[in-house]
Amino acid sequence: MSKLALVTGATSGIGKAFAERLAADGYDLIIVGRNKDRLEEFAAAHPEVAVRTVAADLSTDTGVDTVAEICATEPLTMLVNNAGVAHYMPLAQLPADRARELVHVKVVAPTMLTRAAVAGMQERGEGQIINVAGMIAFSGPADKSVMPRRAVYAGSLAHLVAMSQTLSAELEDTGVQVQVLCPGVVATEFHTRQGLDMSVVPRMSADDVVTAGLRGLELGEIVCAPGVEDAGLLDAVFRADLAAFAGQSPALATRYRTN
Repeated sequence: MSKLALVTGATSGIGKAFAERLAADGYDLIIVGRNKDRLEEFAAAHPEVAVRTVAADLSTDTGVDTVAEICATEPLTMLVNNAGVAHYMPLAQLPADRARELVHVKVVAPTMLTRAAVAGMQERGEGQIINVAGMIAFSGPADKSVMPRRAVYAGSLAHLVAMSQTLSAELEDTGVQVQVLCPGVVATEFHTRQGLDMSVVPRMSADDVVTAGLRGLELGEIVCAPGVEDAGLLDAVFRADLAAFAGQSPALATRYRTN
């Protein structure tokens, strides 16, 4: 049986790099994006595999429902939830429509597409889900000197980390793998579209991010951080998370008692 991958945000950056690599590896593809012309250009450039194009806007319920239906009915080998928007702004300055768009694209869409795909993967006893987040997911404790502030963006990526970790535990021993991919700054169109000049900032290539993600699956990593050399740093974060979780009690902590 041929391998089939669905990639969102497939017309540029990390999503396009995933689609290119998976096509080279012999996957048939379902590529999703807003730009119909770019989708068709990609398909025309890859006659060696079957490429189905789906023009959909994942900031809308209609777009999410359209792609979720495909995830639920096609025998996906891999789902790559990559689509994204940035909208780097403090919450008070973030227009309501942009906040809604960001939450839809980075929280609602990957949640609903994963939900739609995972049942079939369980039935088939195999499948891989990659949720593309970023190291900003771990930036919550940073003080106000870290700019630009981006509460909703950071929160949406943190959702992907927690969801992926918890879902991986739910799917243990089913043959279905879940990974959250957390690159740092990547050389793509992503920041340019937000009017940010990142030309002087050292950046990883999208191809290297994809290499890390696919190798991370082979290594069994649930959280893949392509630019973190010392994986023990991530392990320390997660041990601290679990220690805090285990350290709770029904008794009020002493520091909150007034007498």
